[in-house]
Amino acid sequence: MATSISRSSISPSPQYIRSRSSPSYPRTYLILHSHSCWKRLCRSSRCFSVLHGGSGKNFRFVDTQSSMEDSHFEVVIKDPNTLPRPLSSTKSSVSSGSRLRVAYQGVPGAYSEAAAGKAYPNCEAVPCEQFDAAFEAVERWIVDRAVLPIENSLGGSIHRNYDLLLRHRLHIVGEVKFVVRHCLLANHGVKIEELKRVLSHPQALAQCENTLTGLGLVREAVDDTAGAAKHVAFHKLKDAGAVASSVAASIYGLNILAEDIQDDSDNVTRFLMLAREPIIPGIDRPFKTSIVFSLEEGPGILFKALAVFALRQINLTKIESRPLRNQPLRSSDDNGYGSSKYFDYLFYVDFEASMADQNAQNALRHLKEFATFLRVLGSYPMDTSMP
Repeated sequence: MATSISRSSISPSPQYIRSRSSPSYPRTYLILHSHSCWKRLCRSSRCFSVLHGGSGKNFRFVDTQSSMEDSHFEVVIKDPNTLPRPLSSTKSSVSSGSRLRVAYQGVPGAYSEAAAGKAYPNCEAVPCEQFDAAFEAVERWIVDRAVLPIENSLGGSIHRNYDLLLRHRLHIVGEVKFVVRHCLLANHGVKIEELKRVLSHPQALAQCENTLTGLGLVREAVDDTAGAAKHVAFHKLKDAGAVASSVAASIYGLNILAEDIQDDSDNVTRFLMLAREPIIPGIDRPFKTSIVFSLEEGPGILFKALAVFALRQINLTKIESRPLRNQPLRSSDDNGYGSSKYFDYLFYVDFEASMADQNAQNALRHLKEFATFLRVLGSYPMDTSMP
């Protein structure tokens, strides 16, 4: 089902970017590279455009009528000289002066907003209601980049974003590590012993499990940490607190009852920087490459896949498996005991090498010989700074 995204005006407290249901008619997106193509299309169909982006110079909005009344297109005319080009590694990573629009999931005060500011200083951070909306905002030119969490040192992987990386065609152009320091927040006048429940993102609740269990608080999951703080403040709750940042406490006028309530002081979240255009990999600095692949079922097949990296002394930093949703089960009757059922998986792997390195190219060429599916999600500079 197609979706549309509302775009908020620039304001100190921007609205969410939301995904919402589209009209009942189907939409087709056409990118036309010349005005002659445009003229031919206008003579044969009804066209309209609801998209806009950048300065607006590359877009033309029309409403024409013709014999094809049942056809509907969203049309974007783009000057060939302004079509997306691969980013350089310097443009993909930390930016010092450009006013990029960067999507993040949550509301102002979220850790993702702070991570976006670390990845792209001086950017305009654009809040999105869900992870899906952030991906769509980049794809539809509403924003330039997205900064989204992918894993945490305590809570583990953000599985939803792994699935969205495969569903969408964005490219990983960088990473940033952000230290997370959780606080227990409540309205002014509320004491910690008066709390019965606590609201926050599931990952934040998991990262503070020991502290919250010790306080005997019932945990309630919401979309994001800052959203939990906003909810507690807006509804003036007396029996509920929120796990969020000290920035969120300041924004929403809450009191900090306890600081650093995470179970481990080394609480670091890794965020991915996503763009429409891929990065041009280099060898002038440490690079990381992220891929996803699938394999046939069989003894030692995963070992064989990982061996293509070990044989070339390429270090793996992450491996994550996710179910292959369109084909969750595979039947096999070659074991001599009748038919068996197997789960099909996709494997996400990060390794320390640039795709500009011949060694990495040879490893993927080797893997492609027996993988049933292989896609490079990005080859990008590693964040080697101390979080």
